[in-house]
Amino acid sequence: MQFKDRTAAGQMLANQLSAYANRRDVLVLALPRGGVPVAYEVAKALNAPLDVFLVQKLGVPGCEDLAMGAIASGGFRVINFEVVAAHRIRCGIVERVAYRERWELQRRELIYRGNQRSLDVYDSTVILVDDGIATGATMRAAILALRQQEAKKIVIAVPVAPAKTYAQLRPEVDEIFCLLTPERLYALSAWYYKFPAIADQQVQQILELANQSQLAA
Repeated sequence: MQFKDRTAAGQMLANQLSAYANRRDVLVLALPRGGVPVAYEVAKALNAPLDVFLVQKLGVPGCEDLAMGAIASGGFRVINFEVVAAHRIRCGIVERVAYRERWELQRRELIYRGNQRSLDVYDSTVILVDDGIATGATMRAAILALRQQEAKKIVIAVPVAPAKTYAQLRPEVDEIFCLLTPERLYALSAWYYKFPAIADQQVQQILELANQSQLAA
């Protein structure tokens, strides 16, 4: 099975999340960039506010698509020790990559939000959305950060994730919705018919559109 694109995947996810529609305590947080168009469809269907939750992957040097960990806004960090051990990555290399990615995370916060503050997750039901999960490092960093910020309930909603990663994440959150759980993921793009790169400008436009919809509601 392939999703037509991120928009179609988001609409399919929204159908699974109907119990969260029209609730004042619900926030939809997207992991940018790819999770934003998926989350927009979810937020629109649920009549919920949309924001981004910034998490930066720590890629293995020379194989950046493979995450050895991730960092999130607020200084939170998760390390995938299996990947680190398998690739014999020294601690100093992890620190160098984390230092570089912190700058990127700050840059994206400025681009996406400017001077606007992020949504307050305290005592809220947070639906975390991405366009897929591979190792789970990025999602774990987000979960850790949201727990520290005292979110009342954390729900993961993604179109696809490997069965092993799904099973590992399931006990870490209150609820998880995943449309496809293959034994092997291979590449995230393989599960979409159209999987274009998402630019920062597109993220800005989607967030502005979602904000306008909330103001009009």
